[in-house]
Amino acid sequence: MGPPAAKPRKPGPGWRYRTGVAVRALAAILGGYALSAAWAAALALTLPTVRVEAALTATMTALAIYPCAAMWCFGARTAQRAVTGLAIAGVVPAAILLLKGAA
Repeated sequence: MGPPAAKPRKPGPGWRYRTGVAVRALAAILGGYALSAAWAAALALTLPTVRVEAALTATMTALAIYPCAAMWCFGARTAQRAVTGLAIAGVVPAAILLLKGAA
């Protein structure tokens, strides 16, 4: 009598799933940071208060935008939709920065 037969292995998640998770993680980390930084800069330039108060308010707002962007990346139906959503959300602050000449 030989060794016991090996149990059949269950197939794990495929490469498409792993790539999607990796893209979402990179989008959440890098894209979320870029989005929150762009909003912080745009708000700091446009808020009608003293510069210090505008910078502080913009920074606190960016601290709320970053986790929302990360949640969006993992809540979107596909990784492509997550990246597209971040890009669309970055259009407004990018336009503000270009119009103000701060980019």
